[in-house]
Amino acid sequence: MHETALSLPVVLPEAVLALGTLLLVLYGALRGERAFHLVTEVSVALLGIVFLIVVWKSRPMGITFYGSFADDPFTRFMSGLAVIGSLVTLLLSLEFMRREQIAGFEFPVLILLATLGMLMLISAKDFIALYLGLELMSLALYVIAAYRRHDLRATEAGLKYFVLGALSSGMLLYGASLIYGYSGSVAFSDIAAAVHDHRSIGVLFGLVFVLAGLAFKISAVPFHMWTPDVYEGAPTPVTTFFASAPKIAAMAVLVRVAYSAFPGIAVDWRQIIAFVSIASMGLGAFAAIGQKNIKRLMAYSSIGHMGFALVGLAAGSVEGVQAVIVYMSIYVVMTLGTFAGILMMQRDGKAVESIDDLSGLARTDPTMAFYLAAMMFSLAGVPPLAGFFAKFYVFASAIQAGLYGLSIFGVLASAVGAYYYLRIVKVMYIDDPAVAFDRRGVVASGVLGLAAVLVIVFVFAPSLLTNAAMAAAQTLF
Repeated sequence: MHETALSLPVVLPEAVLALGTLLLVLYGALRGERAFHLVTEVSVALLGIVFLIVVWKSRPMGITFYGSFADDPFTRFMSGLAVIGSLVTLLLSLEFMRREQIAGFEFPVLILLATLGMLMLISAKDFIALYLGLELMSLALYVIAAYRRHDLRATEAGLKYFVLGALSSGMLLYGASLIYGYSGSVAFSDIAAAVHDHRSIGVLFGLVFVLAGLAFKISAVPFHMWTPDVYEGAPTPVTTFFASAPKIAAMAVLVRVAYSAFPGIAVDWRQIIAFVSIASMGLGAFAAIGQKNIKRLMAYSSIGHMGFALVGLAAGSVEGVQAVIVYMSIYVVMTLGTFAGILMMQRDGKAVESIDDLSGLARTDPTMAFYLAAMMFSLAGVPPLAGFFAKFYVFASAIQAGLYGLSIFGVLASAVGAYYYLRIVKVMYIDDPAVAFDRRGVVASGVLGLAAVLVIVFVFAPSLLTNAAMAAAQTLF
């Protein structure tokens, strides 16, 4: 791939997003609270433009900033997914913020800054670029988590995320410095060449710390401890954001680091990834069983799903990376759809979060119940919905790589996890009806309905996603 000192077309999405965000910050500072509506609308338009630039086929690919950032099929695919997650989150937050009478222009700006960090993270080709993107994303996320500063639960969530996030960033930075000390470079390609010839205990220690830092960002066990409290305490649109776009960026950079910087010691990192995958699938399956708050349940569900996605990474093959990309694509659709449904759980203008609040929904709102049931069945991996194929691809790649034990454990964990998803369906269709929810918001209804349609019709044209995922995966090999 062609390498240049500075190529604007290669970094055009990041450049447009950065410039647009700076202009919105300036406008917001001048206009104050009166800027909220215009800043939010422009932010939505800006993310839409950035998405079109990301997927623009005729835009040249390459490596720029002296090898620090790469624009390739893998970058474009994962960046597109991350931008979709941010865009849908921002659209879903409009109704919520109007209802809660939140008029600060900072929220959409923070979403844009976090998205800029994600795009930098996904395209990073060395540890300095990786850390810049990671910190830009994380600093915005810390503030978003505690955005409702008068809400005790939200401020507690923000503080927990900040303290643990700072710890994980320090671990990642320490690991990167160890790797630099033993390899003599921060560039992934140079590290791969050095490590392949001179493998040492120092590099392995560095790798463990780097993987630990990235595992925190995808909330994989044993670095998951922040997830249930932050998901429950943060406002629902913020939880939606945490569960979608940042997970895409962190998983993308985890895959890139593993395959670009450490292909020569795949035997070592595959063992670590396999352990983290088993622990995440196990905890996600069992810890969610007793949950009564649906946002907290979705936190444990997210931990489990990251474990399933890591099965593909542990396979250590191009089919495994393809499976990870397919899994994350379907996961984003299922997550955004489910959280759109959670945002619609309102009575008398107040949000409700208990699973029991969904009692008898099939009789009070059969359309919403059907869409949510489709989400639950897909999250559980019931065929022929998209969630089944997501798990099928990661388990197939693991079996191809000879990881039979990992695949068997994953299937068993999936069977256990199906219980709490199907319990929600049982509550909606069998239990006595509770008081009906308020009138549904247009955006949330549209997102939930579209997500349900996508998970249902995926079986008729899976090749559209799998072929694009394979083209993206081959970039790393």
